[in-house]
Amino acid sequence: MGTLRDAEVGSTVTVTKLDGEGALKRRLMDMGFTKGCKAFVRKVAPLGDPVEVTIRGYELSVRKDDAQNIEVE
Repeated sequence: MGTLRDAEVGSTVTVTKLDGEGALKRRLMDMGFTKGCKAFVRKVAPLGDPVEVTIRGYELSVRKDDAQNIEVE
């Protein structure tokens, strides 16, 4: 459908795919973003970067460029 970067504040999304290669994809997976997991979009900073999400029971801030590589529905 879209990416985490485009998700609305207050919505819960499901990760469908991780784009990117090598170290970037590994880092996203290490942060907890895996196919099928749910993420709640808590806040977006005033200038749009970073995006704060709750995933697997903890809060995480993700840069806009990294959020672009996380496809959600």
